[in-house]
Amino acid sequence: MQHRSLILVVDDEPQIHRFLAPALGASGFDVLRADTGAEALRLLAGRAPDLLLLDLGLPDLDGHEVLARLRAFSQVPVIVLSARDQEREKIAALDGGADDYVEKPFGLGELLARIRSALRNRTGAEAVETPYRALGLEIDPRTQSVRLDGAAITLSRREHALLDLLVRNAGRVLTHRQLLTAVWGPAHTEDVAYLRVYVRQLRRRLDPVGSQVILTEAGIGYRLKEMPPDA
Repeated sequence: MQHRSLILVVDDEPQIHRFLAPALGASGFDVLRADTGAEALRLLAGRAPDLLLLDLGLPDLDGHEVLARLRAFSQVPVIVLSARDQEREKIAALDGGADDYVEKPFGLGELLARIRSALRNRTGAEAVETPYRALGLEIDPRTQSVRLDGAAITLSRREHALLDLLVRNAGRVLTHRQLLTAVWGPAHTEDVAYLRVYVRQLRRRLDPVGSQVILTEAGIGYRLKEMPPDA
């Protein structure tokens, strides 16, 4: 029997649970419900969900606090669902350990795609062994080779490091701070203009598909286009 991933939905809006429980169930997931942050933390301590959908506006604890407490003992993938659309809220959630951020109201198709991506990324090191393929582009993390329509593309060491990080997190948004810290080090967390220059160069190297695979999350960071399931 195929394993059904368990998703914990943490939200104080009954209509969200009424919508998501049957929709996720019909898509092959088991669903666990929590209406408060405290209830979510109790469930997380006793159960092992495969993914958490977390609202930020909870009645007892702010979602950011729930995320901080969770990350002290678990690396379960977290997708934030929130009506808070300010860039600083998204950046704070992603820098605080969330894997993704989906604004309310959201479409079910988009949410399911984000869930599948987060669950795939959970395997981390295993996933990176699989070459990334999309739009004629093939990136093999094992050999650090990059090809477009079969033709080899030469990248600098820093470009390789940036692209490798995006490949390891394909489908997931990475903030400017996360990318700068990982590729350039903690002394460069504010050098966003520098990062933009490298992303622009990397896209040019991957022309004509560079801008189609390296996607901009305005004011937040970048996301590598999720690899098609049949790639």
